Amino acid sequence: MEEKIFDLIESAKKVLIITHVNPDGDTLGCACALKSFMGEKADILLQLSKGKSCPDTYSFMPYLDKAKTLESVQNIYDTVICVDVASIDRIVENARDVFNSAKVTINIDHHKTNKGFAQYNLVRGGISSAGEVLYEMFDSSGKEITLEMANCLYVSILTDTGCFKYETLTPRTLEIAANLARLGVNTSEIARKCYDLKAKAMVMFQAYCVSEAKFLCDDKIAYTIVRKADMERFGAKDEHTEGICENLRSIKTVEFACVLKESAAGATKVSLRSKEKDVTEVVKKFGGGGHIRAAGCTIRKPVNEAAEVLIDEIRKHL
Repeated sequence: MEEKIFDLIESAKKVLIITHVNPDGDTLGCACALKSFMGEKADILLQLSKGKSCPDTYSFMPYLDKAKTLESVQNIYDTVICVDVASIDRIVENARDVFNSAKVTINIDHHKTNKGFAQYNLVRGGISSAGEVLYEMFDSSGKEITLEMANCLYVSILTDTGCFKYETLTPRTLEIAANLARLGVNTSEIARKCYDLKAKAMVMFQAYCVSEAKFLCDDKIAYTIVRKADMERFGAKDEHTEGICENLRSIKTVEFACVLKESAAGATKVSLRSKEKDVTEVVKKFGGGGHIRAAGCTIRKPVNEAAEVLIDEIRKHL
């Protein structure tokens, strides 16, 4: 499949690379690496809500300042590539129209719940990151990985392994990271930019959300609710919710940690983490997906009602 995808990429005239909604380091790193490889014939589409910008954390990465938005993208692409997009539901609004109208669609991902929604699917479920999948694709084809591409792939792998600590980490993952370092990646500098340069609003808002957490079932379940009013009060952005779930999970007694975020039209976005349990078994009840220890979903209920049904489902899996 790797060889076939490279043939399609090289023969394409105009390519759109689509990240998933609420883009993280993995999807952005893959998008930038592919853009670096393909050059001018490729554009990146960031799936951002109107008025939203790319997460500040990743502003140092190349090409993101010239990325397309949902308002500006047009149906001019013969090939569309989705990176780190677990399901078709993670392509929204007119981005899906562009995807469906393309002559060739490609899906590069690592989520075990990805069922293969494109014409050509390179899905390696359970691999550390889409960045690792993409590296293997370049490596098997014998294509040169430039320093710029290596930097982008390293961001993907670093962030989706949680600084090389998640269970998806394998000896091969570490070999790839070492190979990228040999190409000149400044690993400590990238780690600093991804983890040690947080906005004051983010730190203060996250501290508040953690302080408001509720604990159930002998502290085995921890959850907190993120309300629009609180985000406005702290001047917090959507990206500032990243990491709250992990902070709650780090508490010794907690098995399930979840963040419920109030969103438009009465719906609630859920992030769920665990230490031992398979959280995909919880979120699939609500049409969600992800990884064994990290998954998400959207519950079509106001946040307080969503919390009730989510906690009821989590209790079944304790």
